[in-house]
Amino acid sequence: MAIGKKILTFWDGAWHEGNLPVIRAADHVAWLGTQVFDGARMFDGVMPDLDLHCARLIRSATALGMETDLTGPEIEAIVRDGVKRYPAGAELYIRPMMWACDGSPGIIDLDPTSTTFSVCIEDLPMPAPGDFSLTVAPYCRPRQDMALTEAKAGSLYPNNGRIMAFARKRGFSNALSLDVDGYVAETASTNVFVVRDGVVFTPVPNGCFLNGLTRQRVIALLRADGVQVIETQMRVEDFEQADEVFCTGNIAKVMPVSRFQERVLGIGPVSARARVLYFDFARSGHQQAA
Repeated sequence: MAIGKKILTFWDGAWHEGNLPVIRAADHVAWLGTQVFDGARMFDGVMPDLDLHCARLIRSATALGMETDLTGPEIEAIVRDGVKRYPAGAELYIRPMMWACDGSPGIIDLDPTSTTFSVCIEDLPMPAPGDFSLTVAPYCRPRQDMALTEAKAGSLYPNNGRIMAFARKRGFSNALSLDVDGYVAETASTNVFVVRDGVVFTPVPNGCFLNGLTRQRVIALLRADGVQVIETQMRVEDFEQADEVFCTGNIAKVMPVSRFQERVLGIGPVSARARVLYFDFARSGHQQAA
């Protein structure tokens, strides 16, 4: 799925122009979904937390049973070489990936030594805050005993996709999803926060959703700024009673929610502050692209 007009693909030790075909019809991943990925961003000449994204890719691969000789710093170096091939000021989506080519003699389980690697870099503008809305989806997130939820695995995303489709068919940007116990987990593609009386609340990681890197970064920045952040079990009612709601994720980093269900929230001061704190952090020179 190409999302940008200019695409570079790293494959077999070299960079290639365009949406290069890298998976074969009989590869294990093509019919059994054994793939993991991560996402990072470049904007204003910086790639915040790129090292953490590269390290998480390897953890995800390990969780699925893959073996690789690549290290996080080696992946980071490949990415940095790739982004230099774009114009200054480019806004990029950076996606390193690993997958299995072969199965074991039992076929269904993968051959750990057949792990392969690629990076896809695409131009993708940073979304601006605006009319971002949330509803509530009827689809739950699996527990960690139901799926490999500790990995950022492509096989988990069809469920995310139907959550997003549910939202968009009803005129919303995204939707909350619940865990199997009825607590709010996250949206189809982001972690989520509520503000009430100046205090920030967010679902506590319970194994059914990723504790996002941008989520962790924003929590630390808010706390350092004197804002109380509470990680706890949350119900839909907490969002219905919120003064503000905002999301964190790789595509937009921090996105205020202007409407929850039919209730107009606008962009509140804490949500706006969280966004300023994150982008100030990113632009402060941390993780420069060059």
